[in-house]
Amino acid sequence: MIDELRYGSLMSALSSQHLERVSRHAGRVELGEGQMLFSQGDPADRFFLVLRGQIKLFRLSPDGAEKVIEIIGPRQTFAEALMFLNAPRYPVCASALSSAQLIAIDARQFASMLRESVDTCFLIMGALSQRLRGLVCEIDNLTLHTASSRVARYLLDHLPEDRRALDLDVRKSVLASRLSVKPETFSRVIKHLSQEGIIEVHGSHFTVVDRGSLEEIAELDNTPELRPVPCASIAAMGS
Repeated sequence: MIDELRYGSLMSALSSQHLERVSRHAGRVELGEGQMLFSQGDPADRFFLVLRGQIKLFRLSPDGAEKVIEIIGPRQTFAEALMFLNAPRYPVCASALSSAQLIAIDARQFASMLRESVDTCFLIMGALSQRLRGLVCEIDNLTLHTASSRVARYLLDHLPEDRRALDLDVRKSVLASRLSVKPETFSRVIKHLSQEGIIEVHGSHFTVVDRGSLEEIAELDNTPELRPVPCASIAAMGS
């Protein structure tokens, strides 16, 4: 299990001694496709590392509508930030998009280990800060860009640099929810990209024919950099 823990990006920099300690308070979890891991509001006593498969994090509205917040794949951890809260509860639901294998880590024991080592704590905080920066960029993507731009960005983000093709391993309805577009809008964008000769689609297999045009639609040059907000602007926000 120590090698598997090191496989995760969050704990890859931890020492073997720390990983051995983590492994003593961790266990394996096997999930079948569609099986729930936890529900919104459950006590958050563990966080998780995905070894295989994909986990869908989502929230349910009062009328039962589902909004996909994030799709977690191998090497990624989730729910780790909750260990810094007092009596935390999961703010989302989690279920397996496909059969999955995870490692469940005792959050209280992990937090106790961090309290004993400032250096270890800073390693974890650095990883969480990177995650936060990614979430800020995600908010920009959802609020400042069109549906076409979001779909194009997703395709480019999942397309290897040296390849022109990719297989979508997520159902289109799930992906549409993740990108905050309606399924029919997602289908309309894909159809338009196909008709324009920018991509070719065969089932779940996508081939990017014109990467330059796809990058233009993705508006990659219009992504705002993280920068300080002037105090006057902050004051205006609060007024």
